[in-house]
Parts: sequence; C-alpha cells; structure tokens
Amino acid sequence: MIKKIYKSILAIIIGHITVLKHAFKKRVTLEYPEVKPLLNDKFRGEHLFDINKCKACGMCQKVCPANAITIIKDENGLNEYSIDYKKCIFCGNCYYYCNFNAIMPSSNFELACSSKESLVITFKKAEEA
Repeated sequence: MIKKIYKSILAIIIGHITVLKHAFKKRVTLEYPEVKPLLNDKFRGEHLFDINKCKACGMCQKVCPANAITIIKDENGLNEYSIDYKKCIFCGNCYYYCNFNAIMPSSNFELACSSKESLVITFKKAEEA
C-alpha cells in the first residue's frame, strides 16, 4: 500500500518537473493561418510551368516515378501539359532533368481543395492567330 502511494507521488512530481522544464522553452507551434512557416530554400512545392520554354521533349514525363505528368503534343510541338497532384510525390525529378527550365519549384504548399478534379492542373498552348 505504501509502495503504491510512493509511486503515485513520484509520478506526480516527475510530471510537474517535465511541465516546468518545457514551460520556459521557445515554442515550436505556430499560429498557422496567421503566421506562415519559414521554408527552406530547397523546399519543393507547387510547380511553376512556363509553356513557352517547354520543347515537349518528354523528359519530365519519363523521369516522374509517380506518372503524374502527361504531355500531349501535336505536329507543331507541345499542345497540352498536365500535372496530377493526386499522384505527385514532389520528388523534384522534373525540375532537375528539365533541360529548358520550363518547370520550376515554388514555395506554395497550400494545395488543399474540396474536389479531386481540381488537383489536376492543365496548361494549354494558346492558339496562334
């Protein structure tokens, strides 16, 4: 009986010491919507795509391990380029292997949406007059 009381009191003391130890440390949690986190320079977020730089070589589509990139080309070159964020694992292969710098990373990480269809981003070549 005395042994149980001793263990309970010891557990309470250890709990209070733990709380006091962490009470004076710098906080880790951010107030997220109001305070944006500081991101590393190498952060890979949403893709920035320049359809005018793309030569439709298909290298990004070949190196994508998740098959998230689709390129549709016609006789004039690139016609449509799409990225499926439901599949994308943000590995960065498409950025690294693009010889024309047509696709680059951005720091936008807020990709939440209410429908799955809006996670497929499509870029189309403007019709030339």
